[in-house]
Amino acid sequence: MNLRPILLVEDNPADVELTLAALTRSQVANQVIVTRDGVQALDYIFCEGEFAGRDPEPPAVVLLDLKLPKVNGLEVLERVKAHPEHRNIPMVMLTSSREESDVVRSYSSGVNSFVVKPVEFNAFFEAIRHLGMVWAVLNEPFPARQT
Repeated sequence: MNLRPILLVEDNPADVELTLAALTRSQVANQVIVTRDGVQALDYIFCEGEFAGRDPEPPAVVLLDLKLPKVNGLEVLERVKAHPEHRNIPMVMLTSSREESDVVRSYSSGVNSFVVKPVEFNAFFEAIRHLGMVWAVLNEPFPARQT
């Protein structure tokens, strides 16, 4: 069984560390690829830049922060969902924003889920654990491009 990687797009080192720990503790076996800004995330998804030689198989899910350097999460979401080959990649907005406009724009742009990061450590840990289980283990992904 070939497990697709999880793409974590997060610029906060503490959130990266906590997310990786929660996924590991949940025994999610998928490799986790971490990108730190929107440009790097787009390069990964579109197999460009430093990721030009990677296997083009899409990630199982993209855990996407809203407020990112270079290109923000909403723009990453919109570019991916506008692309015919990538629009079916599950994308979860994982953010501290509770702004109604962010929620509305995310769903209007095709996000699969909008999750507000809990501030409390254990609650954040549990939220990530559940996300990992649903999107990487239980969700049946859209079939990868046939060659």
